Amino acid sequence: METHENLLAGPPPTLLPDNAEAREMIESGAKAADVAARFPAYSEAWAALAEDYFAAGHAVTSYAFARTGYHRGLDQLRRAGWKGHGPVPWDHGPNKGFLRCLHALSRAAHAIGEKDEAERCAKFLRDSSAEAAQALAGH
Repeated sequence: METHENLLAGPPPTLLPDNAEAREMIESGAKAADVAARFPAYSEAWAALAEDYFAAGHAVTSYAFARTGYHRGLDQLRRAGWKGHGPVPWDHGPNKGFLRCLHALSRAAHAIGEKDEAERCAKFLRDSSAEAAQALAGH
């Protein structure tokens, strides 16, 4: 009996590659700015910067850091086969930087009055990973 792929199923989850050296720098306590300077494609560092600056009351700076990490993450997603939609699982560690940047971008956009962008990013986050949206909701 011949089996066929389910063509009605959505795209497969996109799993970003790990950057062990950058991850180890963050985990060892290196400053996020130093990690971003050395590894500018590492969204996790941009997410940390965006979160830190937002917490310090600098929404515009947070927005800029989040947007940088978001775009670097989109580049990586596309290289990993992502076609503009589909799951980006929160439980895959290398995806977390991108998802955190997406959340930070939504939050900072809201804070500076960019309502449409804030809503678009929040929806993109929910569509990519409901688990990430829920986990990040308290931030």
